[in-house]
Amino acid sequence: MANVTDLQTKYSRLAQEYSKLRAQNQVLKKAVVDEQANSASLKEQLKQKDQSLRKQEQEMDSLSFRNQQLAKRVELLQEELAASEAKGKRGKNKGDSPSHHGVQTQSVFDEDLQKKIEENERLHIQFYEADEQHKRQEAEMKTRLEELERESQHHQTVVDGLTTKYTETIERLQSDKARLEVKTQTLEREGKDCRLRTEECQQQLRRCQSELNRQLKQSSSVIQEKVPFNDTKFSDYNSLNVPAHNRRHQLKARDVAGQALSFIQDLVAGLLNFHSYTEQRVHIYPLDSSIEFISPLNQKFSQYLHENAVYVRPLEDSFLQLHQSITEDTVTVLETVDKLKNFSDIFSTYTRFLQKLLPYQLKSLEEECQTPLCTATLTVKNQELQNDVKRVTLVFDKIQNYINLLTFPSVRQDGMPQSSTSAVFTQLAACLHSLHDVVKEMSKHYNQKASLEQELPTATQKLFTTTECLLGSLGSLTNSTGKLATFFSNNLDFFTSSGYSPRGNTEAFNPIQAEIMLSNKKKAAAYINALKKPRPQSVPYREALSNRRILTSSTESREGLTQQVQQGQEKIARLEQEKEHWLLEAQLGKVRLEKENQRISDLEAQLAMALGEGQISQTSAVSSVGDEESREQLIKTHYMTRVGELTTQLQVSDSKAVHFHSECRALAKRLAIAEKSRETVVEEMKRANGNITHLQDELSTTKRSYEDQLSMMSDHLCSMNETLSKQREEIDTLKLGSKTNAKKNKGR
Repeated sequence: MANVTDLQTKYSRLAQEYSKLRAQNQVLKKAVVDEQANSASLKEQLKQKDQSLRKQEQEMDSLSFRNQQLAKRVELLQEELAASEAKGKRGKNKGDSPSHHGVQTQSVFDEDLQKKIEENERLHIQFYEADEQHKRQEAEMKTRLEELERESQHHQTVVDGLTTKYTETIERLQSDKARLEVKTQTLEREGKDCRLRTEECQQQLRRCQSELNRQLKQSSSVIQEKVPFNDTKFSDYNSLNVPAHNRRHQLKARDVAGQALSFIQDLVAGLLNFHSYTEQRVHIYPLDSSIEFISPLNQKFSQYLHENAVYVRPLEDSFLQLHQSITEDTVTVLETVDKLKNFSDIFSTYTRFLQKLLPYQLKSLEEECQTPLCTATLTVKNQELQNDVKRVTLVFDKIQNYINLLTFPSVRQDGMPQSSTSAVFTQLAACLHSLHDVVKEMSKHYNQKASLEQELPTATQKLFTTTECLLGSLGSLTNSTGKLATFFSNNLDFFTSSGYSPRGNTEAFNPIQAEIMLSNKKKAAAYINALKKPRPQSVPYREALSNRRILTSSTESREGLTQQVQQGQEKIARLEQEKEHWLLEAQLGKVRLEKENQRISDLEAQLAMALGEGQISQTSAVSSVGDEESREQLIKTHYMTRVGELTTQLQVSDSKAVHFHSECRALAKRLAIAEKSRETVVEEMKRANGNITHLQDELSTTKRSYEDQLSMMSDHLCSMNETLSKQREEIDTLKLGSKTNAKKNKGR
């Protein structure tokens, strides 16, 4: 089950990262498209500059060619001038009129030459300036082009990295999905097996119920026929002679604990959603963590909020243990409810968690107020929310103190008097109503704040969706706290009642009396169960009388029979001993016969090799001594062999017994482990089904939000297309108007 929870957490994290990276990818794609458009426009500008450069080069070539022509003409004019001067010197004597004409011609040539020189100089200056400007623009364009290429390469690298990361994330999610599907199928198969076993158990239960009903009818008929009294006519007592109002109190306590458990579960679900959506909102507003880094304060606040399940879920588990400890066979008063102490400790831990979150939440709201787009009305709502958060933490602290006071009677016998107990329950009911009022106020202020945030120009659809989820969690918290406060107020008389008491006495039990009563009740139940067990069938009366007469008549001969049995046993023992003796004698005779045969053969051999009678007599003495020693050795060997065989049989029996005992213990352990694993698998199946429904809900919510975003984007694109078409139409109309005006001007 922990692996399923980890996979669910990883899946949610990966989904969040995927959504963030997808938003970043959209931004980067847009930036890349813009940069590509800029690069294309710059290339077009560079192309135009090249064309203008080539045009200017052509003009420069033509100007240089014209300059050369002018230079040649200047040279020709200078030559003509020199020739005219020479002619002038020759014709000095001829008169002044030709010289005057030459002077005028020379002045015209000089003026023309000066104009050409000035024009040539001006053209050289223009050409130089145009060349320098072209070089400077070309350098700037090359630098800009290099920068754009680097930026484009960087953006392309980022896009490739994000694409790779998206691909890996999608593959990992697909593998996790496949693994979860396989595990779900396995759990479904196990669930089917569990259902089959459950049906078998239900059939066995029905058979047992029918058998018990039959036995109950049989016992009732026997009691009605044979029992001369009936103590079931007292209405104030049950079958175990326990006062009926105490039993009603116990049933009421279990029912009240079950209702409180359902309200606690709703409260825990609301708190989990509230903390989770608050964490998502911190990542979105005032700064979106998918685009830019959020402040260190909000990072720490988000880290603490991410740990909310560690503090909230144990509240439900501890109260479930408290509910399971309240049964019909227990005495439920404050002095005997030990599980309430565990619930109080876990509630204290959650209260400390809220106190740890309080300063970060206040600072986070202050940071929202410091944003440039935060209006005065929004600042007022943030301040109201700060006051609401402080009040919620204070009310939880008060509730924790009162719950801690209720655990004193279970720790110490004289921990708190009855009058103080009633006051504590009353104050606890008032605190629950205060909690409901505070949560209701906070929900109202959040609604007002959300309506103001929708008017901000920087608000995104992601912020709207998260705020709606946060408002939904606050609504569920308001409902659960209201139901819990109403439930506690309605059952306040039961909580402040005296609890268990004996008949005719109005004083409540102390813990010792309660434990004694519980033990007596269990003993009585065990006694009743023992009476219900089937007993061996009794002997009929007439048969018992005949057996008594037979026993009385045979009493005289019993001693004689006993003596005969003892004598028979002694005789059997003697015969067994004689049997063993003669067996040994037979074995010894057989051995002796073999020895005699061996000795005869040896004597015959010795006779054949006899050296004298002295030697024959010595050989016979030696053989007789050897026969006695061999007899003793054979007896000893026989008994040792018998003892070894018996020892071996005993060891084999002991080893078999130990082996059977270990196998029985192993089978018992395997049976217990199988039962535990079955229960664990059933719980995991339930949790897996819950996780599947939760994931399906999340998937539907995410799908719905994506569809809304896509619809908004499509609407936005449609509006943009309409505006573009309008602009194009206006441009076309303006062009047509300018053309008509130009035609009119030409016509004039």
